[in-house]
Amino acid sequence: MNAHKSNKKNNWKHLLHEVIYEADTPKGKIFDILLLITIIASIVLVMLESVESFDSKYHDFLNVSEWIITILFSIEYIARIIAVKHPLKYIFSFYGIIDLLSTIPKYLSIFLIGTHSLIALRALRLMRIFRILKLARFIGESTNFARALKASKAKIAVFLLFVIILCIVLGTVMYLVESDQDSGFTSIPRSVYWAIVTLTTVGYGDIAPITALGQFIASIIMIMGYGIIAIPTGIVSSQMTRFNRKSIATNTQSCSNCLVDTHNDNAEFCYNCGNKLNE
Repeated sequence: MNAHKSNKKNNWKHLLHEVIYEADTPKGKIFDILLLITIIASIVLVMLESVESFDSKYHDFLNVSEWIITILFSIEYIARIIAVKHPLKYIFSFYGIIDLLSTIPKYLSIFLIGTHSLIALRALRLMRIFRILKLARFIGESTNFARALKASKAKIAVFLLFVIILCIVLGTVMYLVESDQDSGFTSIPRSVYWAIVTLTTVGYGDIAPITALGQFIASIIMIMGYGIIAIPTGIVSSQMTRFNRKSIATNTQSCSNCLVDTHNDNAEFCYNCGNKLNE
């Protein structure tokens, strides 16, 4: 009798996991589509709520709609916790934190009542925009992009260190050239700030060289900026190309034990923890 109850419970959790975490089944696809529509609707509501003229006219409608969506996301959050063997892994995962952050502001608004709390309340309500990050679940290439970034982190770190050193050197040079002029290069840190703004081609214009030598150096830095900006893109792109060449057919099966996905089509066990996958 106990074994029968245990199997029934496992079958129920198995079905819940399959619907929520996977998209290879009709039920899983329907769930993902409904979740996608709900996320987009919630983002639109947050945007419309920030328009004062629209909010003043349809405040009640927006408030009720937001409560409905918040309750739906709360049910989804609880269901995701129930469907996995180790709930804490989901709770402290990237998506788990995003799901929580995008849901709690509406509940916190119940307790933060009063005119003195209005500023904090607006900040909490803006946290609902975190729901847009949940859209990453529906972008297949996001996994390869994340893997490429992780594999390129050492090269990117070295590149950023080089850029920082270059900005310090260039800023110091510009300070030596322009410090006697009334051009805004009043200190080395301020000159380094100018070098960063110029090298990244942002160009605020709050500081500008006025000497011929300073303008010449600035021109070289501007030209260098175009090439430097392209380097991180090239590093990540080459890594993504390498992953794409090595990539194999994958499905959306997610391990109920460690939440890892991107398994082979015919995989029976998780490649990360060895747990048996849902059939």
